[in-house]
Amino acid sequence: MSAHKNRNLALNMLAIVVGMVMLSYASVPLYRMFCQVTGFGGTTQYVSTDQPIPNRVYDRELVVRFNTDVMPELPWTFEPLQRKVTVKIGEQKLVFFRVTNHSDKPLEGVSIFNVTPHEMGEYFVKVKCFCYENQRIDAGQSMEMPVSFFIDPSLLKNHDLDKLTTVTLSYTFFKTL
Repeated sequence: MSAHKNRNLALNMLAIVVGMVMLSYASVPLYRMFCQVTGFGGTTQYVSTDQPIPNRVYDRELVVRFNTDVMPELPWTFEPLQRKVTVKIGEQKLVFFRVTNHSDKPLEGVSIFNVTPHEMGEYFVKVKCFCYENQRIDAGQSMEMPVSFFIDPSLLKNHDLDKLTTVTLSYTFFKTL
């Protein structure tokens, strides 16, 4: 092989490596955008600060269970302060999660989430959440993080979900670079 071909091959390989590193840094924001646009995988909706929150609460109740996971490379514990809550449709609920850093140095993590059954993603609306934001926790420290949500009253029009009584909101924390 000529020196010119070797140089081109090396530059192409370097470009591929740089591209892969850039994609890995962008993966969480890209995943967030994809899920919010498509509702993929039970992604919930967000209400913006200028959107009204429903002011009518309906009698139908759902149990919302919370599931938390932490990837093995992150020495944290992460748990809901309540394992489940009962919420009426249209009622805004505030729940808290606690995360503890068990390492001897500060670490950062970011969480992603989903709702099951996945069909509930379009009706489960978060008002405030820590997800998709880097969370820095000092060595040996704990932090409580709030999630505020409601079930959109338009659920009452989806008769395919009339028998649904339980929804699970799951979070997974990943270590950030």
